Amino acid sequence: MSFPIEDIQTEPFDGQKPGTSGLRKRVKVFQQQHYTENFIQAIFDSIEPKGVTLVIGGDGRYFSPETVQTILKIGSANGVAKFIVGKDSILSTPAASNVIRKYKAYGGILLTASHNPGGPDNDFGIKYNVSNGGPAPESVTNKIYDKTKSISSYKIIEAPAVDISKLGEFSYGPSKVSVIDSVADYLTLLEEIFDFPLIQNFLSSHADEYKVLFDGLHGVTGPYASKILVDTLGLPPSSVQNCVPLPDFGGGHPDPNLTYAHTLVEAVEKNNIAFGAASDGDGDRNMIYGKGAFVTPSDSVAIIAHWADVIPYFKKGGVKGLARSMPTSKAIDLVAQKKGLEYFEVPTGWKFFGNLMDAGRLSICGEESFGTGSDHIREKDGLWAIMAWLNIIAAANAKSPNKLVGINDLLTSHYEIYGRSYFSRYDYEEVPSEGANAMVAAINDALKNNSLTDTTHTAASTGGKFTISGIYNFEYKDPIDHSVSSNQGQVITFSDGSRVIFRLSGTGSQGATVRMYVERYVAPEAGAAALNGDTAEGLKGLIEVALEISKLKHFLGRDKPTVIT
Repeated sequence: MSFPIEDIQTEPFDGQKPGTSGLRKRVKVFQQQHYTENFIQAIFDSIEPKGVTLVIGGDGRYFSPETVQTILKIGSANGVAKFIVGKDSILSTPAASNVIRKYKAYGGILLTASHNPGGPDNDFGIKYNVSNGGPAPESVTNKIYDKTKSISSYKIIEAPAVDISKLGEFSYGPSKVSVIDSVADYLTLLEEIFDFPLIQNFLSSHADEYKVLFDGLHGVTGPYASKILVDTLGLPPSSVQNCVPLPDFGGGHPDPNLTYAHTLVEAVEKNNIAFGAASDGDGDRNMIYGKGAFVTPSDSVAIIAHWADVIPYFKKGGVKGLARSMPTSKAIDLVAQKKGLEYFEVPTGWKFFGNLMDAGRLSICGEESFGTGSDHIREKDGLWAIMAWLNIIAAANAKSPNKLVGINDLLTSHYEIYGRSYFSRYDYEEVPSEGANAMVAAINDALKNNSLTDTTHTAASTGGKFTISGIYNFEYKDPIDHSVSSNQGQVITFSDGSRVIFRLSGTGSQGATVRMYVERYVAPEAGAAALNGDTAEGLKGLIEVALEISKLKHFLGRDKPTVIT
């Protein structure tokens, strides 16, 4: 049977520029006639689609099922030989990376806006990943953007819609479609990485005193967590909550932090849960939170790196190197130095880690935005981080037969060895772009004129004095492909080793998001009281000085951040 290809006439839309995280806009923008089709055709115009295999999946957010069918229509018309599709259009971002790599697909199209809210009035996104399973590099996303600016038509075939709620192999015009179990391959991967028998033995033998709770925030990871924690590790069904993926994430904000994952925080504190965890909308972020114990992402990746030798994957293959995004605290640097490992500071964006991984120079890495991962795939991986923590806790308790080791014990012992980087991030979401740009320009002027260097600032509430030692715009030269990424964040350094960083974020769908990061290091010899203080108190003076120097409240018109993490 022949399936005639139609050429549909269209015109370009402004603003279809994808970042590392793809193209993110409000659902209603994507629902405009030709808008989604234009962008998908631009992807196919930017690659070599004839005869290839492509993976399709996403976080299940509103408008995903319809977009899967659009991709099939356009992809088939452009010559794609086979599509591997997650059942019900569900594939977490880490699982999709794994599927691309496992089945040697040419690439994948992910329908996700990550941690952003979903529903008809919220966000949607389309992201292209390449054959290593990681986000498309700028050479590809720039090509896609160029195509969106000149597109005049897109190709489609008309064929009956594929029922993506059923597993199996199907024909779609001249193409094949394989609808796969969203969880199976990913579970197999994790079982090859972690010591599941050790974890299961610890959890079952401490069932009453060491309770676990995972909160899926109605995002993509619910089915994954249920399969791993309940079906495989044998935890009771009460160990998971909000684990049914919903197109609007239950009306919540699927971002695993202390503000938006309040359902986890409240349940952990109320029910005396020793180990709590949450993931985000598409499954690549994580938060570790036990009763009275919050782990910052910066500390989390450092502790995983320190304990890597208890995880079979690293015990077998070794740790090749460590890395962090520039705004992330320097805690992991200290681990690398102590263990004699190469380490890297890269811009925010997982593609930079991917280059190092492909070159065999990086094993464990993290971003302060609750993203942690390793070279098992080429995306950050929320459930991987959670399983790493469970593996570490099980191993620590195997070495401590007389005392139950919990999250706070691991934090305390880590600080005793390495010291502590007090760290916090202030997010100012959907602020006026004009004000955000004006603030950035003012800091750049101070950098250019050297007007702030060597000036001393006193915190109003604490009386602490902070002397600025320098200001710079972070620039990164990739040691693998030698590409240069400039203007990746403004860094203000202080004579005591503290840092304050300002970045404009591109992960939202409208307005601007300004992120302010503050970090103050306390050496191990400072003693237990100094190392185990409250984060807000430890950073109070530095935060006051940062707000004064940047004139953030003046430029953004905000007295308080949207989120503090």
